[in-house]
Amino acid sequence: MDSLGERERAVLAFEGRGWETPGAKERAIREELDLAPVRYYQLLNALLDDPRALELAPVTVNRLRRVRESRRRER
Repeated sequence: MDSLGERERAVLAFEGRGWETPGAKERAIREELDLAPVRYYQLLNALLDDPRALELAPVTVNRLRRVRESRRRER
């Protein structure tokens, strides 16, 4: 199985950090990853279904899967 690319690894590492405010996180997405926030969240959501991401960052991926599932149930 191929490993994740540099951008995918950077997104997972970035998401593992804590953020006090959404505005600070979105600003950092633009500045550090050179991505629009919408594109960042698209990439992140796709990574949650990628077994390579789970292998690389199991705590982050599992936490985000729980959040995603909780939001789906609320709808």
